[in-house]
Amino acid sequence: MVLYDRIIVPIDGSAGSERVAVHAAALAAVHDAELHGVYVVNAGSFAGLPMESSWEGLDDMLRADAESALDQVERAAESQGVPVETHVLEGTPSREIVEFAERGGCDLIVMGTHGRGGIDRLLLGSVAEKVVRASKVPVLTVRIEGGGDDADEFAVEVPDDAAPESPADSPAEADAAADSTATADGGE
Repeated sequence: MVLYDRIIVPIDGSAGSERVAVHAAALAAVHDAELHGVYVVNAGSFAGLPMESSWEGLDDMLRADAESALDQVERAAESQGVPVETHVLEGTPSREIVEFAERGGCDLIVMGTHGRGGIDRLLLGSVAEKVVRASKVPVLTVRIEGGGDDADEFAVEVPDDAAPESPADSPAEADAAADSTATADGGE
């Protein structure tokens, strides 16, 4: 059985990202691993703003968003009794996530299958997809469609003996299991 010692959970604070944090914290609890919450400030997406724009005000807003998103990871880790560190990085999200995971000796990346969608995804592509393709570290993706209101419904319970559970017993459990996919090699 593969054990994970360091799990990274990139988070963007979008609807449903709490579900990803809960899932990552539960995995960390099962494997007695440390959890690293990562938020990437994509400053490059604001490069086209006029010079008159107040970068200081924008930077403060982006940092506040980062802290709010990382609070989700801290709360999830605390509820599972898992050690957690949070990191705010700057750069291209997919590149920073992959580099952090590889440089930090992480064993697993747990991330949502989408964050900000719509036109951003159409023009820029999916961050999760780019991470899966580029990472040498295994990536577990958690579908977060439907928002964060159902995070409790899909919270992972850690059995006392940490033995594998039997296959899904109910349709809700089957749906939750089908929502998660994993790739060990980051390939297509």
